[in-house]
Amino acid sequence: MLISKKNRREVYKYLFKEGVLYAEKDFNLPKHPEIDVPNLEVIKLMQSFKSKEYVTERYAWRHYYWFLTDSGIEYLREFLNLPSEIVPATLKKSTRPLERDSRPPRRDGPPRRFGGDREGYRGAEGKTGAPGEYRPEFRGGFGRGSAPQ
Repeated sequence: MLISKKNRREVYKYLFKEGVLYAEKDFNLPKHPEIDVPNLEVIKLMQSFKSKEYVTERYAWRHYYWFLTDSGIEYLREFLNLPSEIVPATLKKSTRPLERDSRPPRRDGPPRRFGGDREGYRGAEGKTGAPGEYRPEFRGGFGRGSAPQ
């Protein structure tokens, strides 16, 4: 497919900047949601990159997801004439520290078998079973429960 150099450059710049690219599997979409390029051209460019192993492809729920590989980074650096100091956003280190203590502290001791609100369900101590005056009476029923004849 013939793709203009301007559109090709736009897709390549976006892919290198982000490190990832997605596109809905809709070949008739007039333009890609993130880039001002027809969606078909984005899909076909990434199909070409996939065959050259510059990207890896995932497909889920009518969307393609492409992830830039190391060889793809090198190719785009050469194509876009970028220095080696510039890296895609997926390879940049986060500036904010990771929050590891977001969970409440663990409780020491053996693990509880049941939740705390189940004691009422289990009943009070010393009181188990039905009350003393309760005497169930079974008369014959139908089918298997009927009295023998």
